[in-house]
Amino acid sequence: MSKNTLFRKKSIASILAQVQTNEAEMGTATLNKHLKVRDLIAFGIAAIIGAGIFSTIGQASAQGGPAVIFLFLFTALASGFAAFAYAEFASMVPVAGSAYTYSYVAFGELIAWIIGWALIMEYAIGNITVAISWSDYLTDMLEQIHIQALGINGIHLPSWMQMDYLTASNGFEEASSFLKNGGILNQLEPTLVQARAAWLSAPKIGGLHLVLDIPALFIIVLITWLVYRGIKESRNASNAMVIIKLAVILLVIAVGVFYIDMNNWSPFAPNGVSGVLKGVSAVFFAYIGFDAISTTAEECENPQRDLPRGMMWAIIICTVLYILIALILTGIVPYDQLAVGEPLSFVFKQINMPQMTFIISVSAVVAMASVLLVFQMGQPRIWLSMSRDGLLPKRFSKIHPKYKTPSFATIVVGFVVAVPALFMNLTMVTDLCSIGTLFAFVLVCGGVLVLQNKPDVQRGSFRTPYVNAGYVLPFLFVGALIYFYVNNALFSYFNFKSGADFGQKVPSLIFWAFTVFLTVVSIPKKLSLIPSLGLLSCLYMMSEIPLQNWIYFGIWLLIGLLIYFTYSRKHSKLNAAQS
Repeated sequence: MSKNTLFRKKSIASILAQVQTNEAEMGTATLNKHLKVRDLIAFGIAAIIGAGIFSTIGQASAQGGPAVIFLFLFTALASGFAAFAYAEFASMVPVAGSAYTYSYVAFGELIAWIIGWALIMEYAIGNITVAISWSDYLTDMLEQIHIQALGINGIHLPSWMQMDYLTASNGFEEASSFLKNGGILNQLEPTLVQARAAWLSAPKIGGLHLVLDIPALFIIVLITWLVYRGIKESRNASNAMVIIKLAVILLVIAVGVFYIDMNNWSPFAPNGVSGVLKGVSAVFFAYIGFDAISTTAEECENPQRDLPRGMMWAIIICTVLYILIALILTGIVPYDQLAVGEPLSFVFKQINMPQMTFIISVSAVVAMASVLLVFQMGQPRIWLSMSRDGLLPKRFSKIHPKYKTPSFATIVVGFVVAVPALFMNLTMVTDLCSIGTLFAFVLVCGGVLVLQNKPDVQRGSFRTPYVNAGYVLPFLFVGALIYFYVNNALFSYFNFKSGADFGQKVPSLIFWAFTVFLTVVSIPKKLSLIPSLGLLSCLYMMSEIPLQNWIYFGIWLLIGLLIYFTYSRKHSKLNAAQS
């Protein structure tokens, strides 16, 4: 096995020629080109504004206070730097593979496979959590429906129908143990009471308790059917959902601004920089999704022009909305009260406006559905590209002759998301999604740097503005050292109290080692500043994710490598060409 076969690359010209060949061979069975720049912006907003603005923004605000707006700005800048890299690649290689295809061009086949495998975490696994969250929001909304004329005082689904199997089973065991040891029922946590009730009331087949998250299954089936039917139908649904949730967010801002108490903004950063940065993983999770726009490249009327615009405008619009909402939340109630699951509903309950809480619940249901739509749309298109290259079976690149969508891949993604959502509650999936996405961002930014000075690379119409990183990175690095030294954190950071303490700091040590390397290399290589900052800022956010999730991510990549060496490497079209 030679290094050349593992890192064999595809040229941009060969990728574009392959797409044209596929279109010629398939005739009418190709992806439809229906998307304009406004549709791409809507897809970006649909993906970005979801759980972030309806849940995780509360925890981040509780940790950082009103100064959490700076974390949103930092995360927006990091995402913006990465978006420049995505935009440049999308302009060069306007095909459906996104970061997978870009890595194939810049780093070679093995890295391309790794990133394609990692993106399954972002799209497929992440959607399991989105579906479960949607189920929670739906049941909460139904319980708020009160129609006196019809005698409806809230619509209550059976508890076994709105909870996953593992949560109910584990909750029942914990509750039973508590009661067996002399505890009483009203001392149990509400979540354990609900889990116990779900387990006891669930219908049985033999000895099996049928505890299934039916609403989660319903939304996955509905969204998968919509994505299967065509890009035009997905576009229309996305645009409608974006209009609804933007209208509600603007309503929240317009109403909330009259209830702001300026005293709640003092102190502005109660827990300092460390408090603000505690929410980095949760806030970044709020930005995940803009990269999914690039998977629709082959369905854009003018991808080289519209994809860069769509990504940039989506990030800008969402950042402005996030900052305004954060200021509204921390202005209405003290920041330390915002560590709740539904912060928007919570603040309006505090000012006695229950009618707003129902409107927000409806919007949350719509918002989560739109996130699910974009992610369910993105994953099959990455598998489509991997299948075209021979790394996945040929069926994954099958295009439906009528609907012009990757039909088989779409159905498989539906099953991959639906089945676990019925039975599982993946509590760590937020961090796992974040680390997989950040890994993709790091490689895409790195890819731009790798191709930066190669004269034979076919360029697109968009190029990242060039600033010599060698003039900036050394000063930023020295400034960071001075800051840590002044705050007595430089030497104490390397004071490892135990082996476990060292292990927890390994991600940060990786970040600092790579920062030193990139700073030194940027001077002779004259690297571009924007992708360099994108790479470092995304790597920094990865370093803030606990070591445990790095280990799980590493295990996930090892499983992917096993599949690559047993199947994909042998079936690669580049392997056949070399043979």
